Parts: sequence; structure tokens; C-alpha cells
Amino acid sequence: MDDLQRQFAANVFGPVAMIKAVLPGMRTRRRGHIINVTSMGGFITMPGISFYCGSKFALEGLSEALGKEVASFGIRVTALAPGQFRTDWAGRSMDRTPRSIADYDAVMDPIRAARQTKSGNQPGDPRKAAQALLALVDAENPPVRLFLGEDALGLVDQKLGRMRDEISAWEALSRSTSFA
Repeated sequence: MDDLQRQFAANVFGPVAMIKAVLPGMRTRRRGHIINVTSMGGFITMPGISFYCGSKFALEGLSEALGKEVASFGIRVTALAPGQFRTDWAGRSMDRTPRSIADYDAVMDPIRAARQTKSGNQPGDPRKAAQALLALVDAENPPVRLFLGEDALGLVDQKLGRMRDEISAWEALSRSTSFA
């Protein structure tokens, strides 16, 4: 629980505290743009980082709802969701929870090894991400969500396809719950 609380403190409670600090001034000016850095992990999921994904999902939801709440004040909210960029995210800056259940080793060992191998070799260029952020800041009609990176777009597209297929497969049961 302590690990989960730390993850949410960094990825949800911190951004919310910042929003609470800047939003009154933005409301007064009737303009502003809040950009919350989420992650492709805030839309797709990856085994081994469930607390991270959960916290980024939370920030995605808060961002989307807040955007609807403040739009009439001229304030925009964007969830900026990068994929893998050549930063230290998967290296020394990653806080790893010690293993505690051997049953998961067959699933987690290859994922941990791949993540360590990718560290320093991620496909995204941080300088290009910074340029994309500046373009987002200058946008007259910024998106609610902006995915950065080929990997993010590909994985999100795959998830959307699976979601459409699953919704379609279960549509009859979903619709069967109405009165009439």
C-alpha cells in the first residue's frame, strides 16, 4: 500500500495540487492551458507496472473531466501521453518493488529484462518531444489527449481495435440490461 500511495502522490496528487494552485488565476484571466504529462500507460496497460498505469489512468480521467469543467472559462486541458523516450525512466530512476511472489517470475522476468535492455535505447527523442510540447502550447485548439511516439500510437491503435471487437462481441449482453 505504501508503494501505491507513493505512486499516486507523484502522478496524481502532485499534479492536482499544482492545478489547484494555478486554476484560480486562469479562471480570473479566462484563459490558460493545463498540460498533464500522463503516459501511453495511462491508456494501455503493461504487466509489471500496474501501480504506474493505474496512477496515469487516474490522471487521464481527471484531465479529461477537468477539461470539460473549465472549457467555458477559456481554459484547455491536455493529457500529454508519451510512449518510450530515451530518458532514464526505465533505468536508475525507476523504483522497483522487490519480488515477493515467485509465481509471477515466468511473466515478469522477461519483462524486466526487456525493460532494462531498452533503457537508453528507447525510440523516442526527448528533444523532439520538447518541440511537440511547444507546438501543443501554441495550438489554438489543443487536443484533449496527445500521444507522442510511434510506439504509443501503435499500441493505442491496437487497444482501440481490441476494445471495438470486445464491445461488439458483448453488445447483446450490454444492451440486455435496459427496462423494456
